[in-house]
Amino acid sequence: MSDNLTALLIVICCVLGPVWIFFNYLARSRAARALNGADAAALEGMLGNMQRLEQRVQVMEQILDAEVPDWRNHPANIYRQAS
Repeated sequence: MSDNLTALLIVICCVLGPVWIFFNYLARSRAARALNGADAAALEGMLGNMQRLEQRVQVMEQILDAEVPDWRNHPANIYRQAS
């Protein structure tokens, strides 16, 4: 009887142990990739800031277009034409 129990324990340790370890680390990896509440809030805040900055740049460009019509072709703005 003890030989059967020993064989059963060996099979459990050699087969089920590595499978359990694999799925444990897989679950931890998935949990680490997910955003928690603080990260999601920070991301939303950054997105809002980015949208406000984008609007400001558009307003600045409109002002410059009205006051200095040829500002986009100025030599100092050559880098903007490439993008």
